[in-house]
Amino acid sequence: MTAADDRLIVALDLPDALSGLDLASRLGDRVSFYKIGLGMLTGGGLALARELKDDHGKRIFLDLKLFDIGATIEAAARGLARFDLDFLTVHGDPHVVRAAREGVGGRATKILAVTVLTSLDRADLDAALIQPGEIANIVVERARRAFEAGADGVIASPQEARRIRSLSESVDRLIVTPGVRPQGAAHGDQKRVATPAQAIAAGADHVVVGRPVWAAGDPVAAVDAILSELSSPQARRPNARPNP
Repeated sequence: MTAADDRLIVALDLPDALSGLDLASRLGDRVSFYKIGLGMLTGGGLALARELKDDHGKRIFLDLKLFDIGATIEAAARGLARFDLDFLTVHGDPHVVRAAREGVGGRATKILAVTVLTSLDRADLDAALIQPGEIANIVVERARRAFEAGADGVIASPQEARRIRSLSESVDRLIVTPGVRPQGAAHGDQKRVATPAQAIAAGADHVVVGRPVWAAGDPVAAVDAILSELSSPQARRPNARPNP
């Protein structure tokens, strides 16, 4: 059996906790890190997070992309940190990041700031009245400001990872990349994508893969192929440093 590599985070974008637990059971020790998002929140997502962590020793990334006034973010982060989560996402606006950091306090939960969703392109930003300019430039600037506000890491597409990693503010910070698709996989609703090896080589610490695993005819084989790619020379980056 292929050994787990915690650079791979499998997104459990499934309707309920029973479906998520079934997939995690099938994948077994191949996967050590799971993402649980809003889609499963009302289907027992928090209960699944606790079961996977407490009973199965998995790492958990709770992807809620929190956004609100500072006091509400602080209270939400404080409550969620009690679940002993590994990662929690908030929007990358500096006031949100600062509030989340305050809420987490001294707990181990790392705050990851969302830059620009990987499902968006320039037309989407125009429709949302976001300032003009290249998406990559906006992503990198949002990442820099999030780091300055205290984020432990950022969420960005693999296409921006290299530029974010070059920021002086990124030292000892995490870059987590959704929008990752193995070679030949359908892009689905993702618009700024790369393969797992490309994402790691560009500077990502973790890659998030969902649909290519849970929608595969053989999820175990799909994970094995990703793990094989992550162990290939193509997934190594020069001057690599240990993950924080």
